[in-house]
Amino acid sequence: MASGLESYINQTVSVITSDGRNFIGTLKGFDQTINIILDESHERVFSSSTGVAQVVLGLHIIRGDNVAIVGQIDESIDSRLDLGNIKAEPLGAIVH
Repeated sequence: MASGLESYINQTVSVITSDGRNFIGTLKGFDQTINIILDESHERVFSSSTGVAQVVLGLHIIRGDNVAIVGQIDESIDSRLDLGNIKAEPLGAIVH
């Protein structure tokens, strides 16, 4: 996975963690254990009643053992989303 992340450096990515949290930010770095550094980041908190809240975090480090999925965000599509009107249940934690 680490070698595939190199193409995402300085790109906007979404990181979903094993406990179901969703972080969006600019990938600034990572290491061999997939510890991830995000800049200008925020967490998207999903709710079935109030829509998606965004919690501003700034520079954020995510431990590699918590990373479940990393994907690139298409900023042109993402900027058109009306997150206040998107309602969804939060993701659950991964069950081993």
